[in-house]
Amino acid sequence: MSNSIWLYRLYDVAEEIKLDIVEQTLAHTKLTSRLRLSRARLKSIHIPNPPVTVELGEEWIKLGRRDFRVRFTGKIYDLGVVSLIMHILLPMGFSYQEIRDLAVYLSENEETEGITEGIFQSKLEEVIKGLGKAMIHPGLRGAEEDYILFFFQEWNQDWDPVPLLLAEPEPVSPQVRRETLQHSFSYGPDDLTIITWASALVYDAAGSHDIPDLLEFALTQLLELRYYDNLLSEEMGKMYDDIEEAERVTQLRRLGHYRHIMNRLMELVVDINEILERIQNSLKVTEDVFYARVYGAALSVFRTRAWVESIQRKLSVIMQNYTMLSNRLVNQQSVLLELAIVLLFLLEIFLTLPSLIH
Repeated sequence: MSNSIWLYRLYDVAEEIKLDIVEQTLAHTKLTSRLRLSRARLKSIHIPNPPVTVELGEEWIKLGRRDFRVRFTGKIYDLGVVSLIMHILLPMGFSYQEIRDLAVYLSENEETEGITEGIFQSKLEEVIKGLGKAMIHPGLRGAEEDYILFFFQEWNQDWDPVPLLLAEPEPVSPQVRRETLQHSFSYGPDDLTIITWASALVYDAAGSHDIPDLLEFALTQLLELRYYDNLLSEEMGKMYDDIEEAERVTQLRRLGHYRHIMNRLMELVVDINEILERIQNSLKVTEDVFYARVYGAALSVFRTRAWVESIQRKLSVIMQNYTMLSNRLVNQQSVLLELAIVLLFLLEIFLTLPSLIH
């Protein structure tokens, strides 16, 4: 039995990743598998396209005054996300005090953060290099998410989870303690899950990774929602700049500008709506009440609903602007049509004048 600390780094590396190609490509060089929750009953959790798990080897890393054996794993999601996990394997007999001190060290030591970030970047490059043609519109798009999880197979009921979760060696107020522990779940005497915004604690005497896998799915959704919310903010800025530019050109050229803006806006709305549906449907807990509670709490703690609502508000604003441009286009086309009719009428009069004079 062993305890460990898991450092997560999630990266958006492509618009989409074809997982069937990933399996074929990476299987030649690395041990890969498709994610499957070990305890979930058949059909109780629906994952349309389970991520590909890849083993990335082990190393020894010096943290503070001690060397730790570290195991690396990754998961590749069809949403275009690569998730890397650094499992810091704690030695047998590692005391609560030592775990707490290591948690504080990982949180506060800038030198260690630089070392771990360098290792994560190296592992990310290694994974991306193996993905090849599986990535659609590849490229690191600046969207990253980090998280820390304390995983225990041995847990003493006298241990206090709050200093670990907060990486705080000093006592905290009763209010902070209540807020930290408000999302706590336990199915039986040999398990415990506590979820916070920046960290989680999972105790499972049998060593099941189901809860960490559910939390990772929630983190993946958070990463993608944050990325597309930011993308929409940028696109809205471009939209207003394009409309201003269209207002400065002649009326005939303005119609072409409006059509170009409207086409781009409609493509964006369609694409984002499709992606939003894929994100929200990437995992569905249908019949397992306990897992549904844990997963729902994770989504709540990570405020994914707020990000979804922000995206929907921005899509609504874009659609309003689309409608406004459409109305302007129709009105200007009507004006041009009326002007054309008047010109044709005047031309007809001009052509008939000589015959009338004679």
